[in-house]
Amino acid sequence: MILLLLLLVGCNQPVSREGENQSATIQKPRVAVPEFNSDSAYANVKIQLGFGPRVPNTKEHEKCGTWLDMQLKTFTPNIIVQKGKVTAYNGTTLAFQNLIASWKPETNNRILLCAHWDSRPYADHDPDPKNRRKPVDAANDGASGVAVLLEIARQLQLKAPPIGVDIILFDAEDYGPPQDLPITENADEQWGLGAQYWSNNPHKEGYTARYGILLDMVGASKATFLMEGISLQYAGDIVKSVWAAANRIGYSSFFLFEQGGFITDDHLPINRIRNIPTIDIIHLDKNSGTGFYPGWHTTHDNLASIDKLTLKAVGQTLLTVIYEEK
Repeated sequence: MILLLLLLVGCNQPVSREGENQSATIQKPRVAVPEFNSDSAYANVKIQLGFGPRVPNTKEHEKCGTWLDMQLKTFTPNIIVQKGKVTAYNGTTLAFQNLIASWKPETNNRILLCAHWDSRPYADHDPDPKNRRKPVDAANDGASGVAVLLEIARQLQLKAPPIGVDIILFDAEDYGPPQDLPITENADEQWGLGAQYWSNNPHKEGYTARYGILLDMVGASKATFLMEGISLQYAGDIVKSVWAAANRIGYSSFFLFEQGGFITDDHLPINRIRNIPTIDIIHLDKNSGTGFYPGWHTTHDNLASIDKLTLKAVGQTLLTVIYEEK
C-alpha cells in the first residue's frame, strides 16, 4: 500500500474512549440493529495471529485460509473460494484465494464489504533496520478488518439483512515492493493483486453492487478514520453517509470529517475496473511519519496494538449502515 500525500488531510450503547466526552446529540439507530460483539471480533484477530504471518505461498497462509473458509461456512452456505495465481512486483508467482460469502444471493439490491487477509512479507518501516525483511504479524493491517467482517457475518446469520450482502476477503493485497525500492510508473498495480484479479474476474458474471466498503487497519487504539481521497473521488456520498451514521450513534472521535490522503488499496480496482463506488475505512494519522498508524508495516503490528473499542466503533457502524438500508 502506498500513501500518496497529495492532500493532508436496537438500543445499542456507544463505546467511548476512556476519559472522553461524547456528543450530547447521540441518537439510536433508526431501526433495530444487532449488537456488535467486540470480544468476538478480538478473538478472531487472535486466532488469525496464531497461525503466524499469513504471507502467500507459506503453510501459515494456507492454514489460515482453510480456517477462514470453515468460519464463513458456519454463517452462510453461499461460499465461493476463488483461487488463482498472480505475479508479484519481483516476478514471484503467488498462489492466492479470495473468499466470498453471500447473503440473499438472489437479490440484485446488494452491498459489498471487504478486507484483505494476507500479511505483509516485509516489516520495511520498522525502526530497527534488522527487522525490515521480517514478515509482519499484521494484527491491525489485515487481521482487524477480517475480524470485524467475521463478526458481522455471524450477525447476518442471526438476523437476516434487509438487502443482499457480499463479504469478500481478498488475498495478496500487501505483497508490494519494499519502501527502499524506487517507485515505478505502475506502482498502483503492484498492490491489491487479489482485488485486481476479482475485479477483472468477478465470482458472478456481471456482478455489481450499489456500493462497497473496504476495511483496512480498523483495530488500533485511538484510531482516526479520515475521509480518504480516492473514496471521496469515486463515492463521496457513501463516505459522508457512513461517517454521518458513525457520528450519529456516538463514534465521532473515530470517524472524523477531515480529508485524508489518497491511498492505493483494494478499493482502487473495484472502483476503476468493476465501477462499484467503494470507500476505504482506514486508519490515517497526519502526525505520523508515514501517514498511517505508528505500527504500520513494522514488527509492532501485533496483538498488543488491537483495541476492542475501535473494533466496536467500526463494527457497530457497519451494522447500522447495513440494517438501515432499504
